[in-house]
Amino acid sequence: MKTVRISLNSIDKVKSFVNDLAKFDVDFDLVSGRYVIDAKSIMGIFSLDLSKPIDLNIHAENDVDSILSTLSPYIID
Repeated sequence: MKTVRISLNSIDKVKSFVNDLAKFDVDFDLVSGRYVIDAKSIMGIFSLDLSKPIDLNIHAENDVDSILSTLSPYIID
């Protein structure tokens, strides 16, 4: 499992983020405080506080590099 910090500070970013995740047959979780939601769920994402960075857990053994390159517009340092 790999964890990265992401920022989803607009509605368009959330929509494109979910579309990008749908390309992969892997589980993704968003963690914000004590809440853990499925990152492929638009409704779940909008239940989080999107004004702050969120942790994205990527449950993948292989193909992590291509996932990270696809998600690079959302990843923050």
